[in-house]
Amino acid sequence: MNTTAIPFEVSRATRASRAGGAVAVVFVAVLASFPWWADHGWMREFNEMACYLIFAMMWNLLAGYGGMVSIGQQAYLGLGGYALLVMGNFGGVNPFVAVPIAAVLTMLVALPVSKIAFRLQGGYFAIGTWVIAEVFRLSIANVSAVGGGSGTSLTALRGIEKSTRVSVTFWLCLVSAVASVALVYWFLRSRQGLALLAIRDSEIASESQGVNVRATKLGVYLVAAFGAGLAGALYFLGNLRISPDAAFTVNWTAFTIFIVMIGGIGTIEGPIVGVVLFWLLNKYFSEYGTWYLVGLGLLAIVVTIKFPRGLWGYFAHRFDLHFFPVQRRLVLHEPPKD
Repeated sequence: MNTTAIPFEVSRATRASRAGGAVAVVFVAVLASFPWWADHGWMREFNEMACYLIFAMMWNLLAGYGGMVSIGQQAYLGLGGYALLVMGNFGGVNPFVAVPIAAVLTMLVALPVSKIAFRLQGGYFAIGTWVIAEVFRLSIANVSAVGGGSGTSLTALRGIEKSTRVSVTFWLCLVSAVASVALVYWFLRSRQGLALLAIRDSEIASESQGVNVRATKLGVYLVAAFGAGLAGALYFLGNLRISPDAAFTVNWTAFTIFIVMIGGIGTIEGPIVGVVLFWLLNKYFSEYGTWYLVGLGLLAIVVTIKFPRGLWGYFAHRFDLHFFPVQRRLVLHEPPKD
């Protein structure tokens, strides 16, 4: 009887991830040089894409990986924007420095809010998060110090030269977008990421295996709130003006759901692909107004029916293509010959 053990190793990298990593470094380096040669209009377009990407990555982490479907994440995006405004206009804080602080403050607000949201399950959780966002919107609309319902401008940037403001805002958006992708990738490859996937599949089963369900869900909820607050602070830093209707509109989550679903929910590459497609559709078809929104809805329906995994999910499954692999793969080697 042959008892020779077959040599093996557990691999997490793929050929696509190795090549993709090198391409990504070059691509980010080219983007980082934009302020020295690119048109300001292109930089503003990228800033908006980066904000949607950060928001979509965090929503995908919350819903796609954590199973907590929220339609009220715009609550934290709006809070991030208003935290930036208050610190810049009234606190004398440099707006660029205020961006990460606004994200942290948003996460702190999410902590007590989570105690309310986590009392709800399933569809009630989704509707409850939207109600929470509306409460924030209506509350801030009644605060005259920040412009009430009509909003106000970010005056703290008036003393900064336009070229400097545009360049620094661009770099902040680029660094934040790259960091959000890296954070989600690192988290999903950790033990906490495995616990999150187990919770998504079955809370009861994962808890029976020693997973702290509540702590894991709370951690993901707070990280998603931090990311949403960061996206909001960056968006309104570039937009220079904020209002409750613009900051807390459900369109933020609606467009994000479109981005994630069409790209591929439960994948890291999906939101990236979805953001690019959304930007192209928005750039070339938004002038059609209502018909544009109808077209987005029809496209989402068709993709959901034909490609339940999303466009990237379909190609990744068909061609085994993973630029951000989080699975562990058992690789068997040929045993040594005598």
